[in-house]
Amino acid sequence: MGDSTSPLSTYQAKRDFGETPEPAGAVEPSGGAPRFVVQEHHATALHWDLRLERDGVLVSWALPKGVPPDPRVNHLAVHTEDHPMQYLDFQGSIPAGNYGAGTMSVWDTGTYEPEKWGEREVIVVLHGARVDGRYVLFQTRGKQWMIHRMDPPADPDRDVWPGWSAFPAMVAVPGAAVPAEGYGVEFAWGGQRVLTFVSGGRVQLHPVGGPSVSEGGENGGGELVGRFRELRALGEALGVTEVVLDGEIIVVDGDGRPSKPRLAERQGARSDAASRRLSERYPATMMVSDLLWLDGHSTMARPYEQRRQLLSGLSMSGPAWQVPRSYPGTDGVALLAAASQQGLPGVVAKRLDSPYQGDAGAWIFVPAGKNDA
Repeated sequence: MGDSTSPLSTYQAKRDFGETPEPAGAVEPSGGAPRFVVQEHHATALHWDLRLERDGVLVSWALPKGVPPDPRVNHLAVHTEDHPMQYLDFQGSIPAGNYGAGTMSVWDTGTYEPEKWGEREVIVVLHGARVDGRYVLFQTRGKQWMIHRMDPPADPDRDVWPGWSAFPAMVAVPGAAVPAEGYGVEFAWGGQRVLTFVSGGRVQLHPVGGPSVSEGGENGGGELVGRFRELRALGEALGVTEVVLDGEIIVVDGDGRPSKPRLAERQGARSDAASRRLSERYPATMMVSDLLWLDGHSTMARPYEQRRQLLSGLSMSGPAWQVPRSYPGTDGVALLAAASQQGLPGVVAKRLDSPYQGDAGAWIFVPAGKNDA
C-alpha cells in the first residue's frame, strides 16, 4: 500500500493494483515547466479530471462539466486525492468493481504557469492543445471548489446558452403536395417532439408545447430524461460539445414501426423502476432532424441545408439516437409512398435556403396518402 505518510497514500489505499491498470506510482520530483493533464473519465457519471503537477505528484480535481470555455460560466471542481506523475499519460479501462471504474482517455495535456498556489485558491495559466488560458480554482466548502476562466473566451464570438426561450420550435404548415425543387424531404415519425440541450455531458429535454424537464433539474426532477433514460448516453457521446437539437422520440413495435401505444406507455412511467423496466422492454430512439446551437453559436439563422451539414459533421449515431437522411425534393413523391407503406404520418418538406423560424411555408407537412400513387 505504501507509506501512510506519503501524499499518494490515499490514492494507493483506494486501489487494488492487481486488478486496475492504473500506475501505483511514487513521488517523483521533476524539473522544467510543470505539466498538466485533463482526462475524460466515463465512470458512473461522465466527468473530466484536471491534474496539475506539484511537488512530485498530480494535484487533482474532478470537473463534472469539464473546463469552462467562457468566463461568464463557472464549473464545479471537486478536489480529489493526489495522483502519481505516471498518470500524466494514463488512459485505459478501469475494471468494474474497482474505484473509478470506467474508461479514461487523455483529453488534453501540456504545461502550465503557477501564478498563485494557496490552500483555498490556485491560479494557473494552462498551455494545452485544447485549453489555453488563465484559470482560477477556488474552494467554496470542503472538497467543493469552483473553476473560473479569467481570460476572455478563446473564441471571441462564443456566447452563453441563452435558455429555452431563445429556441421557439419551428412549425410545419399542412400541404397537399410535396414540393420538388429547392426542398429537402424527411419522414415525419409521429413521436414525441423534443428540443434537446446537451452541455458538459448532461442532457436536458424540452417537450415542444410543454415545460422543460431536465436530468436532476426542476419541473419534476428530470421526469422526461428519467422516462427516456437511454438518452442520457447522448451526453457521454457528445462530451464537451454543446448543442441544441430538434427531433422526435419514437418507440417501435415488433415490425419496426413507430408505436403510439408503446410510446404512451413509456411516457406514462411513474417510477424509476417502471422507467428502467420499460426502457428494456420498449427501447426508445431519438430521430434528430435539426441543429439549432453549436458550441456557443446559434445556427438558427443558417439555411436548413447548412444546418444539416453541421449536424452530419457531429457523426451522431448511437444506440438510442440517429440522424435520418434528408432526401432531395425530387424524391418526395416516392418518400411519401414509403411513409404510407411503413405506417408513418407522412413527410416534412423543408426549404433548403430557409433559416429556422423562417417564413410560413418554409416547412410543409404532407400526410401519407397524398400524391403517393
